[in-house]
Amino acid sequence: MLFEPIKFRDIDIRNRAWVAPMCQYSATEGVPDDWHLVHLGQFATGGAGLVLSEATAVVPEGRISPADTGLYNDEQVAAWRRITDFLRAQGATPGVQLAHAGRKASANAPWNGDDAVPETEGGWPTVSSTGRAFGELAAPRALRTEEVAALPADFAAAARRADEAGFDVVELHFAHGYLVHQFCSPLANDRTDEYGGDFEGRTRLALEIAEAVRAVWPAGKPLFVRLSATDWVEGGWTGDDSVRLAELLAEHGVDLIDASSGGIEPGVSIPVGPGFQVPYARRIRQEAEISTGAVGMITSPEQAEEIVASGSADAVLLARELLRNPHWPLHAADRLRAASPWPKQYERAAR
Repeated sequence: MLFEPIKFRDIDIRNRAWVAPMCQYSATEGVPDDWHLVHLGQFATGGAGLVLSEATAVVPEGRISPADTGLYNDEQVAAWRRITDFLRAQGATPGVQLAHAGRKASANAPWNGDDAVPETEGGWPTVSSTGRAFGELAAPRALRTEEVAALPADFAAAARRADEAGFDVVELHFAHGYLVHQFCSPLANDRTDEYGGDFEGRTRLALEIAEAVRAVWPAGKPLFVRLSATDWVEGGWTGDDSVRLAELLAEHGVDLIDASSGGIEPGVSIPVGPGFQVPYARRIRQEAEISTGAVGMITSPEQAEEIVASGSADAVLLARELLRNPHWPLHAADRLRAASPWPKQYERAAR
């Protein structure tokens, strides 16, 4: 089942072994370069079905770090087009994750400390649903109501550019403590306007963004959403909330929920283990009746096959395991005795 093709709208994806978004902190002014071509390209030659780019900012101040990629100008579109052309030529489906980091923006790359970047060194003031800081990062400014209402247009503009850049899938990043998650979770939303308060208010921005993007994203191309299915914190966002939001997102034209978790607060104890987030993908798929992707410590071909074959998810997304072995899908197909063509240049190694 892992190597059965799957279709969303008009887009055929060759298998269900997908590349999860992985930030590289290696762009200049939001423009991807040769690093991104080689990084993403190796997964396409390695047999992955869908190759999702890293979290790509819809506005400059939405970048997690000054070295993150973006889709807010024409130079970025042209640079991404070179990459999507290569991915498609290898048989992979190119996808992009559109994001705004909110109060977790303007941070250093992990290998530089993960702390806030001062404005004197290329950083910027951050914004959020709240004025409360995330950990040791600088305190953000709470967005005014009219500023929140303008955010869906930023995501829609980036989606238009994604289409121009040759992407066939857009994933909206509503997880990991970034801006939309900051609005959804009661742990980071203390607003009293229409974007705060109860579930309806806190999820209003997510639904408005999905609606705005679906309105401009080609009808034949699928729209995915990554959710943090739980905050792992008492009083935070829950699995029940995720099922409820997934149902609403489906009504707004979303085709798949990429079920991750956590990220809203630092230092949270998470019961990490093999496939620890799979139960959330399964529950959302069954109760919200929407396709899901499972992610998180999925490492072996047999484990991935069981997730898909059991109906827990429609696809699996891999990250660290693909960094260890970019050709994991080809080797997995061999282990599972499934058909997965090797690049012609590599066929001598297939036997």
